[in-house]
Amino acid sequence: MTAGISAPGRARIAERTLRSDRWWLSPLLTTLGLATFVVYATIRAFSGVSYWVNDYHYLSPFFSPCVSESCAPGSTHFGAWFGELPGWIPMGFLALPFLLGFRLTCYYYRKAYYRSIWQSPTACAVAEPHGKYSGETKFPLILQNVHRYFFYVAALVSVINTYDAIVAFHSPEGGFGFGLGNVILAGNVILLWAYTLSCHSCRHIAGGRLKHFSAHPVRYKFWTWVSKLNTRHMQLAWTTLATLVVTDLYVMLVASGAISDLRFV
Repeated sequence: MTAGISAPGRARIAERTLRSDRWWLSPLLTTLGLATFVVYATIRAFSGVSYWVNDYHYLSPFFSPCVSESCAPGSTHFGAWFGELPGWIPMGFLALPFLLGFRLTCYYYRKAYYRSIWQSPTACAVAEPHGKYSGETKFPLILQNVHRYFFYVAALVSVINTYDAIVAFHSPEGGFGFGLGNVILAGNVILLWAYTLSCHSCRHIAGGRLKHFSAHPVRYKFWTWVSKLNTRHMQLAWTTLATLVVTDLYVMLVASGAISDLRFV
């Protein structure tokens, strides 16, 4: 090894680090948090059950948009574009790959899993187990540069989720209805929009390449607003993972009959 603690001219210290605090706790919690979401989301996406509440038009975000004949009756808000799907294809296949790509290439998530899973580096003053570093200039990490394109699809999916949340204001009698599920669906959508718009790519789209903000007052206003959201990007990244799970779990419990939706109207 010619890098890190084995680089020429560096002091030869056998220990990986001289830190005596619990430096490993943060990367451990990050790994556990990401792993928990990945396991839950994978199981639910491929389960194909209890994702649609016909009485109230609740649709789980893990299955939206549902555009195949495999979807439950009523859940195909945009029509059935495809026939019956085999079991190994999730019903939300149209959006899930792009949303996964958007999260994987997100600047915050890169930092999170680079440090916690790849240990590059795990923490300050803690040697990483890699002998060299090439950055994001080679395959597969060079693909991180397509993040800006995943942003456009993620914004479109947020529009679809917004439509799902609006359609869910439904009562079994066919009129307007409002329940706890609506609060959860609407809250999830609002936070998803906040996470998506707080993205660094969105901030660049709003104000990047401009030499004079004074000549673009509308874009400057939007850039200022996005910049304020951008300071909360990390918190929103974690919060939206939680709200996605809570929303899907609530829809699943109501759809399966395990609980009844709390109705207000």
